[in-house]
Amino acid sequence: MEIFDEYRDEIFAAFWTTIQLTVYSAVGALILGTVLAAMRLAPVPVMNWMGTAYVNVVRNTPLTLIILFCSFGVGQTLRITLVDPNSPTSIADSNFRLAVLGLTVYTASFVCETIRSGVNTVPLGQAEAARSLGFTFGQNLRYILLPQAFRAVIIPLGSVLIALIKNTTIASAIGVAEAALLMKAMIENTAALLTVGTIMALGFILLTLPVGLFFGWLGKRLAVAR
Repeated sequence: MEIFDEYRDEIFAAFWTTIQLTVYSAVGALILGTVLAAMRLAPVPVMNWMGTAYVNVVRNTPLTLIILFCSFGVGQTLRITLVDPNSPTSIADSNFRLAVLGLTVYTASFVCETIRSGVNTVPLGQAEAARSLGFTFGQNLRYILLPQAFRAVIIPLGSVLIALIKNTTIASAIGVAEAALLMKAMIENTAALLTVGTIMALGFILLTLPVGLFFGWLGKRLAVAR
């Protein structure tokens, strides 16, 4: 494990960046995905069409292309860097935040469909009863549909989060110093493909396995009784 000892600090720093990418993107995707799900369920045809178009276009676009578009299209062409240009770490910070933007935009489409499938598990009579009591569409979502939908799709949302953790490796395409970029550098410097690959695989297993177990436990604990 000489390679691990040599690169220990870099490995921990790279996986810390991976964790940060995951957390920020997950929060953004959950918010955006919930909004998109509301749009797809809305009785307003224009909102429904916009939500559907977003999901179909983004979900069927390669993540690498979205990340590169955020870097070259948003960052370099439109000059929207999301950082202070005078900062000494502006380039690294810009790449990180644009990667978060790309991961958020992409993952939100899957969160949307997961939440929408959860809403479909709620008995139709409950929504109709809420409308008969005078609930607006927003109130119906807030008090009746979404609370039950989230409880019904905790385990699928965990799967989306696990996929997001693995998708953070795409951020290396724009120079974000996460695990995949470090792995490439380590292989080039040591040519120890098997050892480096094993170290990185174990690192991702340590990130994803607890997430899967936690969401599995939480899903069973909070399952909606029918």
